Amino acid sequence: MSRFRVGILGATGAVGQKFIHLLHSHPWFEIAALGASERSAGKRYADAVNWIEPVRIPESIASMTVQACDPALMPDLDLVFSGLDAGVATEIEASYARAGIPVISNAKNYRMDPTVPLLVPEVNPTHTALIRRQSFDPSGKGFIVTNPNCVAVPLAMALRPLHDAYGVEAAVVTTLQSVSGAGYPGVASLDILGNVIPFIGGEEPKIAEEPRKLLSVLEDDGRLNWPEITIQATATRVPTIEGHLLTVVAKLTRQPASIEEVRELFRSFENPVARYDLPSAPKHPILLMEDDRHPQPRRHAYLENGMTVSVGRLRMSSVFDLAFVALGHNTVRGAAGVAILNAELLVAQGFLRR
Repeated sequence: MSRFRVGILGATGAVGQKFIHLLHSHPWFEIAALGASERSAGKRYADAVNWIEPVRIPESIASMTVQACDPALMPDLDLVFSGLDAGVATEIEASYARAGIPVISNAKNYRMDPTVPLLVPEVNPTHTALIRRQSFDPSGKGFIVTNPNCVAVPLAMALRPLHDAYGVEAAVVTTLQSVSGAGYPGVASLDILGNVIPFIGGEEPKIAEEPRKLLSVLEDDGRLNWPEITIQATATRVPTIEGHLLTVVAKLTRQPASIEEVRELFRSFENPVARYDLPSAPKHPILLMEDDRHPQPRRHAYLENGMTVSVGRLRMSSVFDLAFVALGHNTVRGAAGVAILNAELLVAQGFLRR
């Protein structure tokens, strides 16, 4: 098929750069416009950006002119990916949706809107039906879909098979989040080198709430029935570069017969969107690791181009029922990569059309 023309909002930021890295040469999507702040508008992208990705800026992107984030300045787009800061995302993203341009957003602003899907394709692919309840664009062409917080993604993916099999009542989660999660310039070197910062502002409420929306049941009336799951989160910043590691202790409604039964549950996880053959989808969205020393951010964050969530240290717990660790690449699976996968699912389901 001919490729969809896409724009990237917040294109000079860390997430915007990751969008460019992942979308360059994408078989379905073609980067046609770059949007950023007024400070960057009018400049060549190469002159406007402090490029931090581990590859060179694609030549076709380097020479593009950055636009202000205004749908009137970006005609003929089929969709936009938003890496905008939360401080400006609300109105800008809505303006694109009202203009009939679908928005796939990494920002937090619309995640808890009851009509906006908070989407991870392997967790809740049916929630895209919420799009039909949105009122941004009377024609229905423009809408907003969000991806979750960078920790909520691997947490919800790890909880999905457990919740389906046993029911999850509660979880205590401690995160060891890499410095790339703070964007650029991020955390001051004298604060993080050889150190752990035991608090990340604004993270813990997202970790507590967003997995519940992701694990909700879509009812016949088009509304979400949230599960009664209590999540206690402690978010810390550690001196790793990429990959967020989570330690999880979960209380289950029904007891597993054995730890081997739980292991087999993860090994046999069936990807509900595998039939779509989405370009960014990993072969193993959840990978159980048998070695107690794994997963490790430096070794495993980039498995399957950063789209695999690794689960390890799986064991019965003397506090609650089950303990494990999970690892997800925070700027790929937890940000730009899952947003692109969401867009691919929307194409496969017919919500995005040329």
